Amino acid sequence: MQIELLLLVGATILLSLLQLCNSSGTCSENFKCDEVAYSYPFWGNNRPSYCGVIGFELNCRDFYTEIDINYQTYRVLNISEANQIMTIARSDVWDLNSGGSECPSAFLNDTTSYKTHFEYVSDTLNYTLFYGCPFNASYNSGGYYCNDANNISSLYVTADSVGSNKNTSQCQGSILIPVRPSSVREWGSSFGIISNGFDVKYVGSYHSDCVNCTNFGGGCAYRRYNDSSFDHFYCYPAEKTRNLRRIIALVIGPISGFIVVIILVCMCWRKKYSSVNSIVFWKKLKNDEKVEEFLRNYGSMAPKRYHYSDITRMTDSFKDKLGQGGFGGVFKGKLLDGRLVAVKVLRESKGDGADFMSEVASISRTSHVNVVSLLGFCFDGSKRALIYEFMPNGSLEKFIYKDKPLETSSSLPWEKLYEIVVGVSRGLEYLHRGCNIRIVHFDIKPHNILLNENFCPKISDFGLAKLCSTQESYVSMSDARGTAGYIAPEVFYRNIGVVSHKSDVYSFGMMVLEIVGGRKNINRLADRTSEIFFPHWIHTRIELNEDLGLHGITSETDAEITKKMIIVGLSCIQTNPLDRPPMSKVVDMLAGSLESLQIPPKAIPSSSLGSQHDSSST
Repeated sequence: MQIELLLLVGATILLSLLQLCNSSGTCSENFKCDEVAYSYPFWGNNRPSYCGVIGFELNCRDFYTEIDINYQTYRVLNISEANQIMTIARSDVWDLNSGGSECPSAFLNDTTSYKTHFEYVSDTLNYTLFYGCPFNASYNSGGYYCNDANNISSLYVTADSVGSNKNTSQCQGSILIPVRPSSVREWGSSFGIISNGFDVKYVGSYHSDCVNCTNFGGGCAYRRYNDSSFDHFYCYPAEKTRNLRRIIALVIGPISGFIVVIILVCMCWRKKYSSVNSIVFWKKLKNDEKVEEFLRNYGSMAPKRYHYSDITRMTDSFKDKLGQGGFGGVFKGKLLDGRLVAVKVLRESKGDGADFMSEVASISRTSHVNVVSLLGFCFDGSKRALIYEFMPNGSLEKFIYKDKPLETSSSLPWEKLYEIVVGVSRGLEYLHRGCNIRIVHFDIKPHNILLNENFCPKISDFGLAKLCSTQESYVSMSDARGTAGYIAPEVFYRNIGVVSHKSDVYSFGMMVLEIVGGRKNINRLADRTSEIFFPHWIHTRIELNEDLGLHGITSETDAEITKKMIIVGLSCIQTNPLDRPPMSKVVDMLAGSLESLQIPPKAIPSSSLGSQHDSSST
C-alpha cells in the first residue's frame, strides 16, 4: 500500500513539473474598453477568466466599462490598481442623466460591500433617492424625471433621509445611494453628486501574491489543476524563464523514469521505518487532507496558507510579543508587501486540528468592519498559527478596568466608549444574521474586542465559535464553553432554556456593564454586600433614579449615553434567553432615544442559579 502511495505521489510531482514546463500565455493582455485598460485581478472580454479572480469580471457595453456586484450593475469610472480603489456608479441612476429616459422597473438598494470582494471606503456618504414622486422639482434642487408606463415620474435626491423639503411620503419608495465627500464639495446638483460615483476598496491575499509575482517579471493568473473544482493563484514566468523551462521539458521524460526507479529502491528499505514514524506520516497526511478539503470548499475566498518557516520569518523569530493567553502567544509580524499583522501562535497540539480549522472556517466566512480580518493561517503538523490584521491599540480590556471600582479609564471619553459598544453590537448582529450561515461566538468579552488606530472595535478570537443554520433556533453542544463571568446561564443550566445566539447577547450585556462600571461585574472584595454583583447595584440605582456614581460624566450627553448603555446591558443579561433582545433589536435600542427604553426586571446572577437548578451540561 505504501509503495502504491509513494508511486502516486511521484507521478503527481512529475505531472506537475510537465504542466509547469509546458505552460504558455502570460495573461499580459489587459482588459480593454474604449482605450481604457485594466489588469489583474480584473478580467473579461478579450482577457480570459483564468487571468483574474471570480467576482472581478468587467464588461464593455457601449464603450463603457461595467461590473456586476450582487445583481446590481455599476459603471466603472476609474480603477486605481496601486491603491486597490475602484470608483463606480449605479448604471440605472447614471442612465437617468440623459433626461427623459425610461424609468427602471425597480430600484434595488445598494449592497456593494455586503458579502462581496468590495467594501466602501471609510468616508463614504449616503444620499437618498425618492422615486415615483407626484411633485416637480428643479434640477439644481435635486429634482429629475423619467418616463414610466403611464406618464412622467419625478425623482428627488437629497442628503436628508426624510426629505424634509418635500412631501416625500407620497413617493413610491426610496433607496440609499453612496457618494464621495469630494463630489459633494465639487458638484452643485444632487444628481451630479450621485452620478460622480463612489469609491470601494477591494481586498484579498491575491493582491500581495500578484505584487510578489510582478516584481520578478511574471504575470498574475488563476489556474485550474488536474480538472479539480477549485482554482489556485498562478504566476506565469517571465519570457526568458519560460524558454528555459521548455528546454528542461525536453529532458523531463528520461529523468522521470530514473525517479520512479529511485522510489522503488527506497521502498525496499521501508521495513527499517518504525511503526511510530508510520503513524506520524499517516496523521500528517490526514491533517493535510483536512486543510485541502477546506481550501477546495472556499476556493479563491480561502485565506492564504503559510508554512511554519514563513511564520518564523514574518515575526523575525517571534521577536515582538504582543500578548499571552491560554491558547499561546500573539506576536507582531510583517508580510512581504509591508503590511503589519498580528500572528496568533497556538500551543503545539496533538489533536486532529478540527477545532483549529473550525476557527479558520468561522472567520473566513466574515467580511465586516467590526469583525477582525483573517489574512492567513499555518497548519504545519503540530504547528498552528493564525495571521490577523494588526490592531495598533490592542484589546478593549486595557482601556476600561481600573483598580478602584466604578471608575473608568480617563483615556477614553464616554462618547468613544459608546461608539465602541455600538460597533461591537453591529459586528455581533452581522455574525448572527448577516452571514449565509449563523456564527455564535461564545466568548464575547473585552479581551476579545480589538481596537484599530481609530479605536474602531473588531470582534476577534473565534476559537470557541459554532456554526449553525440561520433557521435553527438552538445550538447543539456537548460541553460548556466560554469565560467565567460572561457565560450565559443556559450554557450550564439547560432547563433554563436552549443554547442559541442569545448566549452571545448575554455575554455582550455583561461586557457593556463592565465598560460602564470600569470593573469586573463580580467583585467579592467589595466593602458592601450590595456591591458584589455590579448589575444588581446599578439596577437599584437606576430604578430609584439615584446618582450613578460613575467617574468622568461631565455633560448631559455623557449621562444619557451611560444610562442608555446600562438599560441595554441589563436587558441583555436577563436569565431567560427568551427575555433577551436579539442583536438586531440591541442595535436599534442603542441608536434610539433614551425615553423609548424601559428598565428590565432584575436578573438572577449565574452563581446563584446552582442552588435553584440542576445542571445538565457536561
